[in-house]
Amino acid sequence: MYRHLTDSPTHRLTDSPTHRLTDSPTHRLTDSPTHHRTTCRKAVTVHARSADAAAPAAAAPGPDRKPDPASAPPRTTAEATGGTPAPGAPAERPGRLRRAGASVRRSAPRTAVAAAAGVALALAFPPYDLWPLSLLAVAALALLARGRTARQGAWLGFALGLPFFAVLLVWLRVIGFDAVIGLAVVEALFFVPMGAGLAVTSRLPAAPLWGACLWVAQEWARDRLPFGGFPWGRLAFANTATPFTPLAALGGAPLVTFAVALTGGLAAAAAAALWSLRRRAASGERADGPAAGKAGDGEPAGTAAGEPAGAAAGARPRRPAPAAAVAGAAALAVAVTCAGYAVPVPTAADDTVSVAVVQGNVQQPGMDFLGRPMLILNNHVEATLGLAEDVEAGRLERPDLVIWPENSSDLDPTAVPEARAAIDRAARAVGAPILVGALVDGPDEHHVQNNGIVWDPATGPGASYTKQHPVPFGEYVPYREALSKVITRLERVPRDFWPGEDTGVLQVGPARLGDVICFEVAYDGIVRDTVNDGARAVVVQTNNATYGNTGQPEQQLAMSRLRAVEHGRAFVTAATSGISAVVSPDGRVLQRTEEFTQDVLTADLPLRDARTVADRVGALPEWTLAIVGLLAWGTGSVLARPGRRDQKGQQ
Repeated sequence: MYRHLTDSPTHRLTDSPTHRLTDSPTHRLTDSPTHHRTTCRKAVTVHARSADAAAPAAAAPGPDRKPDPASAPPRTTAEATGGTPAPGAPAERPGRLRRAGASVRRSAPRTAVAAAAGVALALAFPPYDLWPLSLLAVAALALLARGRTARQGAWLGFALGLPFFAVLLVWLRVIGFDAVIGLAVVEALFFVPMGAGLAVTSRLPAAPLWGACLWVAQEWARDRLPFGGFPWGRLAFANTATPFTPLAALGGAPLVTFAVALTGGLAAAAAAALWSLRRRAASGERADGPAAGKAGDGEPAGTAAGEPAGAAAGARPRRPAPAAAVAGAAALAVAVTCAGYAVPVPTAADDTVSVAVVQGNVQQPGMDFLGRPMLILNNHVEATLGLAEDVEAGRLERPDLVIWPENSSDLDPTAVPEARAAIDRAARAVGAPILVGALVDGPDEHHVQNNGIVWDPATGPGASYTKQHPVPFGEYVPYREALSKVITRLERVPRDFWPGEDTGVLQVGPARLGDVICFEVAYDGIVRDTVNDGARAVVVQTNNATYGNTGQPEQQLAMSRLRAVEHGRAFVTAATSGISAVVSPDGRVLQRTEEFTQDVLTADLPLRDARTVADRVGALPEWTLAIVGLLAWGTGSVLARPGRRDQKGQQ
């Protein structure tokens, strides 16, 4: 059929003056972008009409006529060619497994780099405290996701998140490595949408800004979901003594995370622009020329060198030259890093109170730290009696109040006479009220309460605070009936902890203190509400004996340091086995104990009434930044639609 078309003098497309497509000024395909599609349609129409006129014999064969082999469709399958594809035939599409294998091989280098970045991010946290690695990890993920599809970005986010949490939460190994991996997988899933969003927003102007907002959105979700959330591993908690820390006084932990992520994103933008600059220099192109509208080596026409592939010039705004982009991104990164130095961190005390922090110690670390009944309580009574002896001997001044840690009474002192008598003896000996951490039965036989109780040396137990946020699977078991049949270790939590409803503002002697218990220090709202309700200093009662010598106590102490700056309050951490510490309102650790030792800290604690900007604005910065990130993701998704790009390219 095609042979007839090329030989026919009437319909020879290349020679006919009427239909010579390449020479016609009206239909010149290569020169007229306006009539490109119209010309193609006309060419197809001419081609079809010529075929009908020149090949009448190509009609369906009758009973006496054999079909023309030339008019038969080419056979391209292996069956038609005896197992060998016909020359020039289109290649068969590889199978699904082969395509998946090829995809894995292509993505393996990026996946490996993302995993390495995840490990580096974990090393930014205590006990390693290599905080600059948090910037490096953010920058690495931004570069890896740059120009990728949403699906590729999602995978890269998970590839970074899984090793990050596996290393960060390795202290859970005392429960079992399955707990480490299980929680790491759950937390890493929150990095999946963030990675997809980073890939989509990388095509937008000001991509580092939107990426930083997406980091805040990811942490916003992890802080709340599931079962009340698990805020461990926030970028802010790796930067509790860095240039970014003072920003907590303005917008809390979310603003610190935003600044760290923005700096990392700007560093990635500078690195990408520098790479583009080197490519331009290698290709001999002027480095100070316009970045849009010129193609670098291997780049499609209309796409600036170093930009993500697949973006048409018509769908992109003009971008600055690489040299200017490098300088601008680097300057902004330095400016954001140094912004914290301009934030005042007030530390002036309205008055002070003398406190003693008692660390009684436990019998052994791990899941069975309790030992025999009354053992931990007796340890704290013994340490307090030693404090009283030092006071009587004049070696120490009598404290205004004494702070014991969480679970310092391993029996309910309101129900067990021996426990009550022991605490009474310690309080009378030291001559000051004691904030006692105790497990109290109730409000029914199936529950227990984790309480901080003010114990007066004359009247005994008084006001108390009940922990508001029990730890899932540690202090209560969701879906207990179903899960207990599968996970036998859940039997170690025989009763669920009852959550409290009020903040922990307590009058302890002359001081109005705010009490938060253990992991509650990681939750923005609990600490903020306690300060806004009138706490002049904050006490963190904690029991880290299960995770002693694993790095978890250091991670929790770092949170207290950030909270001190965020709220302008002194923080006291009282731990059964360490680390107990006194933290000033500017986040400095004034005193601390070693783990698994019996010790007593004494200090004059500053009391403050003024509230920080972060206390006043509350969660507004976090919600705003998270919503902006999600809106940017949605905008990028709309602009990335093929129809939208084609429409822009025709304008």
